[in-house]
Amino acid sequence: MGRLFAVRRSLFLVWFAAMVSAAWSVMTPTLAAESTAEKPRAAGRYNVLFIIADDLNNALSCYRHPVVRTPNIDRLAARGMRFDRAYTQFPLCNPSRASFLTGLRPDHTRVYDNAVHFRENVPDAVTLPQCFRKHGYFVARVGKLFHYGVPAQIGTSGLDDPQSWDLVVNPRGRDKDEEDKIFSLVKGQFGGTLSWLSADGTDEEQTDGIGAAEAIRLLEERKGERFFLAVGFYRPHTPYVAPHRYFEMYPPDRVPLPEIPPGYFDTVPAAAITLARVEREMDESLKRQAVQAYLASITFMDTQVGKVVDALDRLGLAEDTVIVMTSDHGYHMHEHGLWQKRSLFEESARVPLIFAVPGMKNAGKATSGIVEMVDIYPTLVELCGLEMPPNLDGQSMVPLIENPDLPGKPFAVTQVTRGSGKNLFHGYSVRTARWRYTEWDGGRKGVELYDHENDPAEMRNLGDDPRYADVRAELKKLIPSPHVE
Repeated sequence: MGRLFAVRRSLFLVWFAAMVSAAWSVMTPTLAAESTAEKPRAAGRYNVLFIIADDLNNALSCYRHPVVRTPNIDRLAARGMRFDRAYTQFPLCNPSRASFLTGLRPDHTRVYDNAVHFRENVPDAVTLPQCFRKHGYFVARVGKLFHYGVPAQIGTSGLDDPQSWDLVVNPRGRDKDEEDKIFSLVKGQFGGTLSWLSADGTDEEQTDGIGAAEAIRLLEERKGERFFLAVGFYRPHTPYVAPHRYFEMYPPDRVPLPEIPPGYFDTVPAAAITLARVEREMDESLKRQAVQAYLASITFMDTQVGKVVDALDRLGLAEDTVIVMTSDHGYHMHEHGLWQKRSLFEESARVPLIFAVPGMKNAGKATSGIVEMVDIYPTLVELCGLEMPPNLDGQSMVPLIENPDLPGKPFAVTQVTRGSGKNLFHGYSVRTARWRYTEWDGGRKGVELYDHENDPAEMRNLGDDPRYADVRAELKKLIPSPHVE
């Protein structure tokens, strides 16, 4: 049965790649032909500018990071609302993006890795951009929205969804063309391995600089019609590439480097800590260089965000456009001794999220109400006055936008997988206002409990502490039934 499924999946991916290749010409940037089908007149209340960074955690100055400089995202937060407790459903690119762009949880899409296209499992799903397209909007993508590998698939459409867009742009810059200059912990590996480059040249030569310019061009060309423009930046995803001046902002000896107390790894389940051998062997100098490069990439990405938002203002579109800024999941920079993603700790599960709505009365405020990325879809639909699609797994955040003092959801759910094949198992984590409770393989491979009132860094696991047995029993009721393959 497993072999049959694998064959069917491989055939699907071959067919899907062929369809994408036939539908789109390959150039830099790549432009998809607009649909010739007649579309209804757009009747939405607002345009949408949807901005997403790749692998961005909450290391933003508007989220009170002590070092990083993100003046443009800060300005966006000042005109919008910052969500302080927003959580991804799966801290890995493809599962997360398949989830929030369909409005369905990962156990609904059944996308748990970076290889499966969501339409293999939910072929009739109406995606977020597709919903706006059905309502007559001009819908375009610049850069990475659905999943494709970075940096290997930069300049292509990867696992994109053709029926979601009228037009796509696939930028490709010198960061892709100069991979031979990139330092990597494993020579020649970049996407899933810590790697970085302080680059020659200008912002405009980088993939994200090209993407920002293309987004601005589309705003200029389409300013007279209702639009949903999604702009997916590649940084700060590995390899961390940015021009020299951004690296110079963060001298390695001044970047924060979390300390791991002796014996810490013995206090958490083995499944909670996934660390490559090369990462364990890094010395302090390399660790600081990695953090420097990550922060430099964030500030570089922030500059590109500023260019796009400034263009929106210059063109007089801000008063008619909802702006969303987020990431697909969080990211570790040595917290818990971890790097990158796919953990169920706060740093990996939590995402930055900003909504700026024209005329909003709570501009510049923040909310501690709990929300999930799966809630973005119904929120945009409600804000723009569109018909709500049935069967979405999220709920609208509009009440929180109107009153940031509301508590939001009672809890958020984040999940990951470990192992493969017959040895694959799931981890689920629930985050309430005070607690994070995590079970691995239904608790058979470990349990974690963290008290955020007294331990916001999640360094003291109370999973075996008898004093918290009642707390664990109540939180256990919130854990979804473990998925069975």
